[in-house]
Amino acid sequence: MPLGDDISGNSRPVIVISGPPGSGKSTYARRLARELRLEYYNTGSIFRAIAKERGVTLAELSALAEEDPSIDLEIDRRTIDRARQGGVVIDSHLAAWLLKDYSDYLVLVKAPAWVRIARISSRDGIPLREALVETMVREWSQRQRFRSYYGIDITDTSIFHLVVDTSRFGVEETYSIILEGARRLGLQA
Repeated sequence: MPLGDDISGNSRPVIVISGPPGSGKSTYARRLARELRLEYYNTGSIFRAIAKERGVTLAELSALAEEDPSIDLEIDRRTIDRARQGGVVIDSHLAAWLLKDYSDYLVLVKAPAWVRIARISSRDGIPLREALVETMVREWSQRQRFRSYYGIDITDTSIFHLVVDTSRFGVEETYSIILEGARRLGLQA
């Protein structure tokens, strides 16, 4: 999906925190937005709302999205529209690749699958096995859709300004690393 108008002239920062489910992207994006006095925008909440509206799980909606590109395209359109306004920290799996030429700071947070699945199980109050199946199905589906719809290989992390393994540091240490990068780039509201 092309962006259309160039948004790079916007004087208000656009920051994208990306990563797979359970990597911590929402935790860090929300906190960074608050500290820098920027709006927090979460594409996952849109996907979850659509799943709830349709009465399906996230894995089931991912499977539906493989057959119906309008689901992803609508989320992406809304995200691009919001980025055009600037002054935002976007929490998203895909937005970093869509907005790579228009963002001021692209951060990838990651962690090994076993760490992320344990986090999801705890966060969502679901059995570990259920978290494993749902996460693996979701990630495979996303990888296929992003490659098919946009020609994006989400395993290519070369677009990011910062990549942090959130299993290697505590929450505070990881956040300090991310915040320091934003400060060094002079990003604020």
